Amino acid sequence: MQMHEARRVEVIIEAVMEKQVIRALKEAGVTGFTILPVLGGSGRSGQWTREGNVGRASGMIAVICLIAPARLDALLEALFPVLNDHIGVVSVTETSILRAERF
Repeated sequence: MQMHEARRVEVIIEAVMEKQVIRALKEAGVTGFTILPVLGGSGRSGQWTREGNVGRASGMIAVICLIAPARLDALLEALFPVLNDHIGVVSVTETSILRAERF
């Protein structure tokens, strides 16, 4: 079975920024993504949970998308202004996918 190179981009950010992240994804031509609630974690400021005070909103979300490598720079450029003044992190992982025509 043929696999195709792709990038998995994961954005963990304050839930209040969901619409802005979605807007950045669409601006970069991303049509498919998944949004998940983040229950807790640990970072620069120590351990936290969804019930704790993480940011200005009620917790954090993870936004995940799979994209063609050629779209990565445009997506990161669109995301940077959204992350600039907010708690959040972006990770990019090299991955392989089936059905490349969907990405």
